[in-house]
Amino acid sequence: MASCFSLVCLLHSVIYVVFGGLMMFYLSEITGIGHSKETASKLLGSTPHDQLLINISEALVGMLLVAIGVLLFMVSFVKDRDFQTFFAKGCILIHALMVIWRFYFERRVVELARDWPRQVVGDFILSLSWVFFLIFNWREKYD
Repeated sequence: MASCFSLVCLLHSVIYVVFGGLMMFYLSEITGIGHSKETASKLLGSTPHDQLLINISEALVGMLLVAIGVLLFMVSFVKDRDFQTFFAKGCILIHALMVIWRFYFERRVVELARDWPRQVVGDFILSLSWVFFLIFNWREKYD
């Protein structure tokens, strides 16, 4: 059971570290992947000052993702079953809040209106891995 938790944590850790690093160093390319090319050009700003502020902001977000990835790497070695269950439920809650955020706010932004359903699917898939862990944990606990 602990190996399943470690596997899910390590998988999410790799995802967060890779995408955080890409956001820090290859912002225009990763924005083109996350959104369409025309949306990405609008999101990167129109004036040099706007572009600088957006680049700094996105680099800080990338650093935050890398920090979350490192935290997930460290948490993957915790062997306490109760903590693992609590942590998985917290991760599901965070992904659910992201879906709510995207539904209520991002879909109202004209530039992001076409891209939010795809990002909701990504959040749903990431939370689904934690749900599968909880189901596996519950099955192992009661069998």
